[in-house]
Amino acid sequence: MQKQTLLNIGFGNFVVSSRVITIVNPSSSPMRRLREDARQEGRLVDATQGRKTRSIIVTDSNHVILSAIQAETIGHRYTSEEVDND
Repeated sequence: MQKQTLLNIGFGNFVVSSRVITIVNPSSSPMRRLREDARQEGRLVDATQGRKTRSIIVTDSNHVILSAIQAETIGHRYTSEEVDND
């Protein structure tokens, strides 16, 4: 059985790193639309703990996760997890 690695997305929240498709900045119009569509369809997970959304994580299950951590920071955590597992 393969060990699943958790990716820290801030404030005690984690996602399974192998399920992450993309980590994006939330400021563009398409990303705002993505967030709103996910909210309406019940696929939105808000992990910001009431803070400003600084990144959006999309998973292979089509869930959209909001994080208060910068996309670049989560990206660095993601790539370092990948390196550690190889």
